[in-house]
Amino acid sequence: MCGISTNIGVESTARFAYEYGYQQIFAEDACGARSKKEHNLSMKTIFPRIGLVRQTKDILKNLE
Repeated sequence: MCGISTNIGVESTARFAYEYGYQQIFAEDACGARSKKEHNLSMKTIFPRIGLVRQTKDILKNLE
């Protein structure tokens, strides 16, 4: 999962997806927020509890 406003749009979508049982992978370098602090809060605290946090290059490498 990736997108803009890591801590708002991406996080709210991720929470719903988690509730519906989806397995999730978050592309850390393909998300953005208004500040690094807001971005890191979701990436370091919320997302590891509901999925995997990876870099885009690693996600693509595993798809090969």
